[in-house]
Amino acid sequence: MGPDLRFNPIPAGARSLYKFYAKLCLTTFGSTTTSTISNQRSVTGGPSGPIPGNFATPAFFGRPSAQATYPVEYKDYYKILELEKSASKDQIRKQYRKLARKYHPDVNPGNAEAERKFKEVNEAHEVLSDDEKRRKYDQLGADWQRYEQGGRGGGGFDWSQYAGGPGSGFGSSNRPDDPFGGADFSDFFSSFFGGGGGRASGRAGAGQDLQAEMEISLEDAYRGGPRTLTVNGKKLRITIQPGVEDGQTIRLRDQGGAGYNGGPNGSLLITFRVQPDPRYTRSGHDLTMDVPVSLYKALLGGEQVVETLSGPVRIKIKPETANGTRLRLRGKGFPVYRQPGQFGDLYLRLTVALPQHLTDREKELLHELAKLRPE
Repeated sequence: MGPDLRFNPIPAGARSLYKFYAKLCLTTFGSTTTSTISNQRSVTGGPSGPIPGNFATPAFFGRPSAQATYPVEYKDYYKILELEKSASKDQIRKQYRKLARKYHPDVNPGNAEAERKFKEVNEAHEVLSDDEKRRKYDQLGADWQRYEQGGRGGGGFDWSQYAGGPGSGFGSSNRPDDPFGGADFSDFFSSFFGGGGGRASGRAGAGQDLQAEMEISLEDAYRGGPRTLTVNGKKLRITIQPGVEDGQTIRLRDQGGAGYNGGPNGSLLITFRVQPDPRYTRSGHDLTMDVPVSLYKALLGGEQVVETLSGPVRIKIKPETANGTRLRLRGKGFPVYRQPGQFGDLYLRLTVALPQHLTDREKELLHELAKLRPE
């Protein structure tokens, strides 16, 4: 069975519940977002928690008053990924992979807390791995801190510049699995990265691109061939082309999130992670490997069989071969991606292995040899 690439499940958001919240907000949002109604539930705390973020943004209700309390809690994405704000993109990627593996539902079946953290890690990576989203998120963080220090009383902030919607500057994620562009992310993400376009306006929209990583061995990358993947319960068959590089990404069109209102499906982007092989060092299309040679063969010469990725090869070793001598086998390296019949070279680094546990007779002969070649 092939590797199982899983993604966040599509939330079962109820449109009727959204409309219920919207109706409540429309009558109270202009003055305060904490006004209560007859059943004693506040507008910011409906039957199952905070109002979905897109309903509580100026994109839907106009600009809130300066004294309004913003109805979502701030998400510290750096803290979620256990990173400093100065973290590099490579650090973000590595930490994301580490935490995603740690909290993955397959590793923690039935663990609701791990599933919650897995979703948070995905959400944090969605923002911090994107240069533009990260820049605007950092900008938002500074204003939010001032807002908190002001007692959450408004402080004159115009939150509409951050809310997801036309002209907001944060842009819509256009996720088809949420009627209002929120995907399986928090209300915070939906409010500031969601947007009011897409399905709600009746316009066609492309489905979300899904991303996954596949670990393969160096031999798999060398030989290529068919592989079967399981993506959200659906089996896909792909062909790995010989010579694929570590970090290389392929696109499977129409295998991502479903489009809406007649729009095309998104793509599935698969990034290959080629695992190191202790026998070889890869540099582009060339390979290097160490070949141990006995002391006697290095001195007297001879033949030796070397196992390569393309099969066994017999090499000749010249007499008096020095330790560290390099031999070049043309065309025995790595295949060139999408160029059938073309290969790099294989370099053999001969390492002279000294004999161990010498017998008395061997020591005697070596002493005689040393006398013949005094230093």
